[in-house]
Amino acid sequence: MSHTIDPSGPPPRRRLFSRKPKAQKGPKKPGRMKQVAEVFQMTRRNDPSAVWFMLLAFVGIIAVGLLIGLLIDNVITLMIIAIPLAFLAAIFILSRRAERAAFSQIEGKPGAAGAALSVLRRGWILQEQPVAVNPRTQDAVFRVIGRPGVVLVTEGPSSRVKQLIDGEKRKMARIIPNVPVHVIETGRDDRQVPLAKLPKNVQKLKKTLTKQEVHAVDKRLTALGTKLPIPKGVDPFKARPDRKAMRGR
Repeated sequence: MSHTIDPSGPPPRRRLFSRKPKAQKGPKKPGRMKQVAEVFQMTRRNDPSAVWFMLLAFVGIIAVGLLIGLLIDNVITLMIIAIPLAFLAAIFILSRRAERAAFSQIEGKPGAAGAALSVLRRGWILQEQPVAVNPRTQDAVFRVIGRPGVVLVTEGPSSRVKQLIDGEKRKMARIIPNVPVHVIETGRDDRQVPLAKLPKNVQKLKKTLTKQEVHAVDKRLTALGTKLPIPKGVDPFKARPDRKAMRGR
C-alpha cells in the first residue's frame, strides 16, 4: 500500500535550534620557555656581553658547588643544589640586562619617561599622558604621585623644560600648597638621570605622605582637569617597554 503526501497538510518540522559554530580559539600564548628565549634574543642583540655574564655566573656557581662537594665528599648532593642555583643566577642576570636593553630601545623617543615610570611598583599613581608639553620641541613633563609627594619627570634639555616645570609648580601651589613637589630630569646631560635609573631614583625619594593623603592629592589634581593637545610622536603607550622583558620572563 502506497502512502501519498497531502500537499495541504502541515509543513514538515524544522529544527528550532541549529548547531552553534565552534568558537574559534585565539592565538595560543607562548610558553614560559619561549618567553625566556625571546627575552634572551632581544637582550643579546642590544647587550652581547650579557651572555658572558650569564655564563660566568652559571659556571662559577657550579664550580663552587663542585669544590665544596669534593671537600665534604658529597658531590652529587652539592650538584643537585648548585645546578638550580646556577640557573637562577643566570636568569637574574638576564632580567637585569633585559631591563637595560628595553630602556635603551626607547631612550630618546618622545614619551620614553612616561613609559619608564609605568614599571613603578604599587603605591604610585601615574598620569599616563604628559601634564605639560611643548608642541614645537616635544619637550614634556610627566607626573607621578606617591608617598614622597608629587614627582615631575621631564623630557628635554634643562634650559627648555624649566618653563614647563615652573608652570606646573604654580598650578599645584594653588591646589596642594603643602605637598612636596620633586623634579627629576631625564637624559644624558649633567644633573640629568638616565632613563634606566629613573624608576629607582623615584622610589628612593623620602616618604612623607600617607596612602590616604596620596589619593586625596590625586583627586585634587585630577579635578584640575588639564587636558593638553598631545603633539605627534608623543605617545607613552607606543613607547612603553616590554614588561615581560623587564621581569626577565
